[in-house]
Amino acid sequence: MIWQLRRASTSDLDAIMALENETFGADAWASETMRAELKGRHGYYLVAHPVGSPGDIEGYAGLLSPRGAPEADVQTIAVSAEARRHGLGRTLMNSLIGEARERGARELFLEVRADNPAAQSLYLALGFEQLAVRPNYYQPDGVDALVMRLTIPAAQTTLAADTGKVPDV
Repeated sequence: MIWQLRRASTSDLDAIMALENETFGADAWASETMRAELKGRHGYYLVAHPVGSPGDIEGYAGLLSPRGAPEADVQTIAVSAEARRHGLGRTLMNSLIGEARERGARELFLEVRADNPAAQSLYLALGFEQLAVRPNYYQPDGVDALVMRLTIPAAQTTLAADTGKVPDV
């Protein structure tokens, strides 16, 4: 699958909220909360859609990262059931990490449900470490949150691989 990422806007709110409610159920944010996040001065929200279908939102992610602040927070991330296990969550997270780095953050924090091992596995693979547990954080379910932190690595530049082929001119 191939997606395009773009900055989210309030015109994406309905599609984001459909995915929010599908993904999080009783824990879903209110539409007004999401609208405020999308319009927030220090936020950075992305949506992912199939190439050529900008209205078909299959994932979104949000970051709170005031420019120059040493810390940033992943506010939310969701991927549609159909798009899971294809690397979209990793792509969204890497985009948030890159934006946090660009804004000057050195650490990135998030909370993840204790009963979501797939998300925990992704975050650990990206270099996050568990710091603490917030009991009964997710309501109304009463599920604990694991607090995780990433020390944001420096940006790296790599050279393209030499294929040995001479390009057509």
